Amino acid sequence: MINFELDAQGIATLSWDMPGRSQNVINGESCAALFAAIERAVSDPAVKGILMTSAKADFIAGGDLEWLQSADAAPELYARTTALHKALRHLETCGKPVAMALPGTTLGGGLEVALCGHYRVAADKPSARFGLPEVTLGLLPGGGGTQRLPRLIGVQNALPLLLEGKRLKAADALKLGILNAVVAAGTEVQAARDWLLAQTGPVQQPWDTKGYKIPGGAISSPAVQQLIMAANAMLRAKTYGNYPAPEHILSCVYEGLITDLDTGLKTEARYFVHAVLSPQAKNMIRSLFFGMNEANKLAARPAGVDKQRYSRVGILGAGMMGAGIAYVTAKAGITAVLLDTSLEAAERGKDYSRKLLEKQAARGQITPEKAAALLERIVPTTDYAALDGAEMVIEAVFEDRTIKADVTRKSEAVLAPDAIFASNTSTLPITGLAEASARPANFIGLHFFSPVDKMPLVEVIMGKGTSDATLARSLDYIAAVGMTPIVVNDARGFYTSRVFSTYVMEGLQMLKEGVRPALIENAGLQAGMPVGPLALTDEVSAELLVKIEKQTAADLGDAYRPRPGLEVAQRIVALGRIGKKAGQGFYEYPEGGKKSLWQGLAELFPPAAEQPDVDVLVQRLIAVQAVETVRCMEEGVLTTARDVDIGAILGWGFPPFRGGTIGHIHSTGIAAFIGQCEALAQQFGERFQPPALLKTMVEEGRTFYSR
Repeated sequence: MINFELDAQGIATLSWDMPGRSQNVINGESCAALFAAIERAVSDPAVKGILMTSAKADFIAGGDLEWLQSADAAPELYARTTALHKALRHLETCGKPVAMALPGTTLGGGLEVALCGHYRVAADKPSARFGLPEVTLGLLPGGGGTQRLPRLIGVQNALPLLLEGKRLKAADALKLGILNAVVAAGTEVQAARDWLLAQTGPVQQPWDTKGYKIPGGAISSPAVQQLIMAANAMLRAKTYGNYPAPEHILSCVYEGLITDLDTGLKTEARYFVHAVLSPQAKNMIRSLFFGMNEANKLAARPAGVDKQRYSRVGILGAGMMGAGIAYVTAKAGITAVLLDTSLEAAERGKDYSRKLLEKQAARGQITPEKAAALLERIVPTTDYAALDGAEMVIEAVFEDRTIKADVTRKSEAVLAPDAIFASNTSTLPITGLAEASARPANFIGLHFFSPVDKMPLVEVIMGKGTSDATLARSLDYIAAVGMTPIVVNDARGFYTSRVFSTYVMEGLQMLKEGVRPALIENAGLQAGMPVGPLALTDEVSAELLVKIEKQTAADLGDAYRPRPGLEVAQRIVALGRIGKKAGQGFYEYPEGGKKSLWQGLAELFPPAAEQPDVDVLVQRLIAVQAVETVRCMEEGVLTTARDVDIGAILGWGFPPFRGGTIGHIHSTGIAAFIGQCEALAQQFGERFQPPALLKTMVEEGRTFYSR
């Protein structure tokens, strides 16, 4: 677990090497081993210096989240936290010099352990990262990070790392003073030994020395006070109070730094326990850590299918979506044949990647040689013969069945019999599109999100005829390009487009009811959504919403029922205000200026004399998405809560602190959510009526997640 070696020169080397794991983590077993190793090194008079390192490629990846979440009671969690604080404090105050040799990535609790060393030397590895990313999972550092880091590098330098969870390269960590040295990989242990052997007397941390002052100013100084106030205001404006962890971090820094370190550690422990036990942290850890890990490890991949290696992939359509797919494909080392109706259009699609690479090169993120090699792998063409040898073709042409059918047939005439044909459609049922295919078993939906180079999600849609082998091989492609898959079954709008649209349509319905536009938008932001429903409608275009409804009406015939909010979209489109791309929609988009709500909305949709409470609007905007999600599960479109929640968070920005649409129901409690929905249905309409699946789950005592 932690190997202990004492050499003839009195250097005790404590080397982390947790068995059965690729990375070291902090949990009950490793803490017990750490505490014992520290006590042995500190109490043994033969030990003159202590060197801590790792036998693995990285130092410590952070805390074991399963172990962390296993503590449901505050007293138990507080005891665990303070025990770690006590042991690390014992290490840094023992008087013996302590050096940390960091062979690679050192994050979270790993960096907190490293900060207890008097000297930190890291290997110069491009992949190594250093930071305290706990806030990204709704947590805060619990091993002293909120106290030692600002005392080491100053409050101004520490806050971005604590509040944003930034991960630094070794050179940047050195520049900030987190590291004392960066050396060639493989020499970090010797560098740490050399420092230890050079020490001739007792060693103290800066914050334990007489006359110590916090770099950049004490917490009580006017400059730092102003910084804390500004950070608090910006945090409130950004999160609307939905995320307690960053607020707790600010409190830890402020309250802890006006006292001594030992008192500050007790402050951190109390806030840490509160964060761990919060529903926000539980939701974020479940979806963003465990759920994401399962999805990225291809938990949905059917067994018994050999892994597909990709060397050539065709992309039909060189618009923004096709160009983005070509970029991520080429970035993965795969040749991307980018086909369009004209060579000029195909070249424009390649230019999309060229511009991205130019920006990366300007920031030093890619070398000219690597950029040139990536561009070389994108082959613009108009000739379907260029698809010969492709293991997969992804069509990203217009949402028109006739066009999609045409490119399907032309592609299959060239492709090998076992090649996969994938459609990037966002709404058209895959089973219907597969009718144009001579091999429907090889036909699948791969719904990417725009911009592809920034949006990590791919919604994989199984048509009725899609084979398990095609699913498995498609998931292999998604893993190859470094994206996260969710798997859904075929239906109109699938999952993400279908549920996402309920958010914008509910906002439009509110406008029809006389709710003031600014109140609608603020309700969306307070709910935790990235933007308000009216602004989002402008982004996707009200015209597109109307077209989709028109197509749905044509397909469903007498079964079609207009959705709430449709009339508002139709009226705004009739005025030519189709959205941001036209420079006018629910908002005005002045050239070079800031967008603002269109003043004409008050005349078009007169505000009611009495405005609703914002909390009711928030509840409506969230509940309408959650209810539609359950309907998708009831209909068999979705099969796992994991994919539901990952899709919601990554696909359209559903609030991570709620854990996803199913996560929201789970943390609310199914019975309580049913009660909310019944009240909303009575006041606002049938769309809020809780699906029978929820009532059945309550009757049977079932939940979506075990914890």
